[in-house]
Amino acid sequence: MATFELYRRSTIGMCLTETLDEMVQSGTLSPELAIQVLVQFDKSMTEALETQVKSKVSIKGHLHTYRFCDNVWTFILQNATFKADEGSENVGRVKIVACDSKLLTQ
Repeated sequence: MATFELYRRSTIGMCLTETLDEMVQSGTLSPELAIQVLVQFDKSMTEALETQVKSKVSIKGHLHTYRFCDNVWTFILQNATFKADEGSENVGRVKIVACDSKLLTQ
């Protein structure tokens, strides 16, 4: 199964990467094992989002910037509102990165 490395830029992904870097620097972990951990993280995040997330959200806001490069869409919205069944949340600025999931099966 192929995966994207997008989730490494999330808060949990950045913390994992920093921790792995510290462990490699201290000699607790080999660089090869750290890479294996990151690859497994990518697979686990992709699988969890595909199988465990069932809620839907609608987003409305001012489209500030958009870009399509290498089959990846990037949108930057200002004054965005996220609406779900539980309520809504206003955000001043949000960056959305979207990839075609069909590319994962290639």
